[in-house]
Amino acid sequence: MKLERLRWASQREQFQRQYREAMAGGNRSNVKILGEQISQAEAQISLLDEQLARARMVAPFDGLVINGDLSQSLGSPVQRGQLLFEIAPLEDYRLRLRVDEREINRVRVGQKGTLVLNSLPEKPLPMTVTKITPVSAAEEGRNLFLVDGDLDETDPSLRPGMEGYAKVNAGSRRLIWIWTHDLVDWVRLWVWSWWP
Repeated sequence: MKLERLRWASQREQFQRQYREAMAGGNRSNVKILGEQISQAEAQISLLDEQLARARMVAPFDGLVINGDLSQSLGSPVQRGQLLFEIAPLEDYRLRLRVDEREINRVRVGQKGTLVLNSLPEKPLPMTVTKITPVSAAEEGRNLFLVDGDLDETDPSLRPGMEGYAKVNAGSRRLIWIWTHDLVDWVRLWVWSWWP
């Protein structure tokens, strides 16, 4: 944009010089045409000045750049609307749990749980379920539902993109039920599929 502004500024200077020559020569039609060309160049310069003033990007919140490295693309052109950076806030995290379809009926909004991250296994973090997405996604041969949650406490060592395991408190059951409920559900489904 700076180069384009310089081009329009030099073109304006050229039009102004031609305008003065046409005025001195008394050529009224060229004076009118060159006056309009000068106005067009000034309009383009003011438009580019405004675009340059808006070219400075400021994030609406403090955060950490999690995606985008412009040092690798120095000198390459940037398209309007192109994603340059992704910034994640350092104080407000969104948890995304993937829950198997066989267990999703036991998860409710407002349930408490515990999150243990792979990089921080010594710090279990309390969490609360905030949203259950009603659409499943196939992943590794299983249907998983996405469940959103919020951390009840934050830790300064947390970073965006960390992964781990979460346990949601879905109530208490007998030990025999915990060991056998998957098998019982599978048998029920198998019998139902063969029942006439």
